[in-house]
Amino acid sequence: MSSVINPEIVDAKLRARAVAKAREHGMVLPTFSQLANPSTIPAEVSKKLANVAPDEPRAENLWRVNWYNAADRKSRTDVPGYIVIPESISGVKAPIVVLLGRRFPMIGAHKVLPAYSALAAQLVTGRFDPEKQKAIWPSTGNYCRGGVSVSRILGCRGVAVLPAGMSRERFEWLEKWVSHPEDIVRTPGTESNVKEIYDKCAELERDPQNVILNQFSAFSNYLIHYACTGAAAEHAFNAFKGGSNRRLAAFVSATGSAGTIAAGDYLKKRHGTQIAAVEAIECPTMLNNGYGEHNIQGIGDKHIPFIHNVMNTDVVIGVSDRVTDQLNLLFGSEVGRKYLRNRRKLDKTLVESFADVGISGFANIVASIKLAKQLHYGADDVIVTVATDSASLYDSERDSYSEKHFGSFDEVNAGEIFGSCLTSIATDHVMELTDQLRRQVFNLGYYTWVEQQGVSVEDFERRRHQSFWEGIADSLPQWDRLIEDFNAEVAGSNTEASGKARS
Repeated sequence: MSSVINPEIVDAKLRARAVAKAREHGMVLPTFSQLANPSTIPAEVSKKLANVAPDEPRAENLWRVNWYNAADRKSRTDVPGYIVIPESISGVKAPIVVLLGRRFPMIGAHKVLPAYSALAAQLVTGRFDPEKQKAIWPSTGNYCRGGVSVSRILGCRGVAVLPAGMSRERFEWLEKWVSHPEDIVRTPGTESNVKEIYDKCAELERDPQNVILNQFSAFSNYLIHYACTGAAAEHAFNAFKGGSNRRLAAFVSATGSAGTIAAGDYLKKRHGTQIAAVEAIECPTMLNNGYGEHNIQGIGDKHIPFIHNVMNTDVVIGVSDRVTDQLNLLFGSEVGRKYLRNRRKLDKTLVESFADVGISGFANIVASIKLAKQLHYGADDVIVTVATDSASLYDSERDSYSEKHFGSFDEVNAGEIFGSCLTSIATDHVMELTDQLRRQVFNLGYYTWVEQQGVSVEDFERRRHQSFWEGIADSLPQWDRLIEDFNAEVAGSNTEASGKARS
C-alpha cells in the first residue's frame, strides 16, 4: 500500500482520458488554494453560480466546496459561517467558536471537501480512469456522500461503503444520488465498525476497476483541511477577536478520519494553538487502547487513522454518546427549544442556530467545555471547533432516543440534560499528552496499518517526524499547478486557461 500520492503525473494516458471527460462535461477544477481563499475564484465562475442551486449535481457546485458559503448555501460571505457558544450555555468563560459544515454544497457537511481533493488528486495525476473505473468511498456516512456527489459531478461512478446502522437520513440521501442501487454497500455494525469497512474494500479492490479512496489514509484529506479548514478557523477567530487581545488557545476536533484535525497543525504553527482530539468514551481507543460501540456518528474509532499527526496532538478528550444524543434531543426538539428560550432566557436566534449542529458537533462542543475546565481557560482564551453537519441528518436518531429513554420528553427532562451535559459536565476522560503518551497512541496504529493494511514499517515510522507533515503541507503549490495544467488541457489552450485559473 502506497502511503502518499505525490503531485506528479504517473500515467499520461489515464490523465488524457480524464481531460477528455472533463472537456465533455465542460468542467474546470478549482485549485486547493482557491477553495482556501474563494475571493480568488474568477468572477465569471461566481456569476454562473448565482443561477445554480447548492444541491444540484452540477460542476459549478465544485466551487462552493469551501467554508465561505452564506446561510442560504448559495451566496458567498467574507467570513466563514460560525456560531459562538457563550458562557450561558457552556458554563465556562472561554468563548467557543464553531465552524458550520452544514453550509457546504450537495451533502450539507464539510466532508465533501476531502472527497473533492481525493478524486481531483487522482484525476490530475493520471491514477484514475473516469470512463472505466469506479471510485469506492469508505466512510461512516458523510465522506461517502461527498464522494458520491463529486463522482457524479465529475462524470464517473461512485460507490458508498458504510455501516448498515448509520442514520436513516444518510441512506435516503444516497438512494437519490447513486446511479445504481448496488452502489450503496452496507457493512456490519455502526459508527465504530471501521475494520468491517476496510474488509469490504479489500474485497472490492480485487477488481482492478475499483479504486479505493480511503479517507483514513489519503494525505489529500490532511492537506485540504490543513489549507482550507485551518485558514477558515483562523479567519473566523480573527473576525470574532476583532481588536481584542484574545488568543486562539485551542482547536478541538473529533478524529474520525483525522482530516479535520489537520487544521490544528496549521493553527499551531501560526498561533501556538493547542490541539485536542475527541473520541467516544464508549470506544476509548486513544484514551485506553480500547474498543466498543457508540453513536457519535462521524467520528469513527477502534483504530488510529494513518493521516493523524499524533505526535503534534496535545490532549485527548472522551465524550459519551449519551451526552451527544441528549443534546441532540434538547436543541432539536420543540420542548427543548422552549425550555432554552423561556427558562434559560437564551436568545431565540442563538437557540435556532443549533439547527446547524449535528451529533459530532455536540461532541466537539462538549469536549471544548471539558478542555476549558481542564486547562483553566479564561475569557481571553478562544477555542475553535467544527460542526461537521446539521441536526437535520439526525431527526430519526432524535425520535428513537426520545421514545426509548423518555417516552414523553418534557421541560423537566430538558433541564436535567442542560445541567448534566453542559454546565455541570466533568473533566473526566481528559488526557494531556506527554511525549511518552503520544508515542503510545502513535504505536497503536501499527496494528491497523502495517499488520492489516500492508503499509511498510518505513512509511509508518516517518510519520513520527514533523518534517514529514510539513512536506505534505508544502506540496500545496505543486497540486495547484497540476490542477491548473489539467484545466489548461481541458480548455485546449495552456496560456488562456492558466491565466483564468490564476485570475
